[in-house]
Amino acid sequence: MYAIIETGGKQYRVTSGQRLQVEKLDAEAGGEVVFDKVLAVSGEGDPRFGSPYLAGATVTADVLGAGKAKKVLIFRQKERKGMRRLRGHRQPYTDIKIKDIRIGG
Repeated sequence: MYAIIETGGKQYRVTSGQRLQVEKLDAEAGGEVVFDKVLAVSGEGDPRFGSPYLAGATVTADVLGAGKAKKVLIFRQKERKGMRRLRGHRQPYTDIKIKDIRIGG
C-alpha cells in the first residue's frame, strides 16, 4: 500500500516503513508528525484520488532528526568586468520514517 503526500511544496510517494528526507518541519526528534495533505492512496483494492486532497486520509510518521544537505555552490562571474561572486547554500531537512497510512471515511 502506498500514498502520495504533499509537504514543503513537494510531492512524495511513500510506503509504510519507508525512510525519507523532507523539507524542514517544525517537529522535535523522537516526535510524531501527521500529514493530512494526501493526494492519492493505492494498494488495497481500487486506487483513490482526491481533488485535490483525500478527505480523512492521513499518513503518520516518526521524526528521526534534522540536518542540512550537502553544500551547493553558486558562482557568478561577469565577463571582462572583474565581478566574481561565490555563495554557498545548505538546505535544511527533516528525516522521517513512515509509520502508518490511513484512509478515512
